[in-house]
Amino acid sequence: MEGVSGLYTREHAWWWEEGVRPSVAAEARQLMTEDINSAAAAALEAGVDELVVCDTHHGGGNVLWSELLADPRIVYETPRPRMMPSLDESFDGLILLGHHAKAGTQGAFMDHAQSGQWFDFQINGMSVGEIGMETCYAGHFDVPLVMVQGDDACCAEAESQFPGIVTAVVKRGLSFGRASGPAPALARALTAEKVGEAIARVRAGDLKPFKPALPMTVRLIATHTEEAERIARRPWSRRIDGRTIEATVERQCDVITWAT
Repeated sequence: MEGVSGLYTREHAWWWEEGVRPSVAAEARQLMTEDINSAAAAALEAGVDELVVCDTHHGGGNVLWSELLADPRIVYETPRPRMMPSLDESFDGLILLGHHAKAGTQGAFMDHAQSGQWFDFQINGMSVGEIGMETCYAGHFDVPLVMVQGDDACCAEAESQFPGIVTAVVKRGLSFGRASGPAPALARALTAEKVGEAIARVRAGDLKPFKPALPMTVRLIATHTEEAERIARRPWSRRIDGRTIEATVERQCDVITWAT
């Protein structure tokens, strides 16, 4: 949701926080819903025969279900019981809308990794944010990342880690909790254009899934020792130092299950 068109404040993105004005929360959910509808329509226009839309922000429950585009080719779901419930080997590509840069990224809007308690996350020594975690998860099913939408820092991160993917820059970070950008309609038009471009890249067949070598070493650096202590109690976790925990997993889809 942090990378949704027209969403330029922390109050919009984390609308469940105490003190957020109801009108701002409603506006944020409307913006997200309109982004999904615009992107979905573009995908269908580009010839997609089946589209699954999963609302994963803060566990789901952000979109206005009654206002989503009604089409028999679209399935809507929330991340239960796993991150992307329907994802399997039958999918051709993964599009990440409304995303953000990894924790510690200078000049990014609302940079973080899963929560403010995680400072860095590494896969086989490679530092990644949520984009990398989700792309790794999809890689288990041989599904490549094809597009990312978000702020300039988010898109730069994605392009650096996954060369060849399509990105839609719809805002620029001013500080952690503030961003600027075009009118939502213009940002949605850009996103729709990029969705069409991404579908064309899928058809070209030149995008590969992200499949880090197995067994995969995953390492989490917590912001505080309290979070490190919590995760260290999980099965297969190894405490490296005060804020660092590590695990070895046998499947790409287990990239974060050991820590959550």
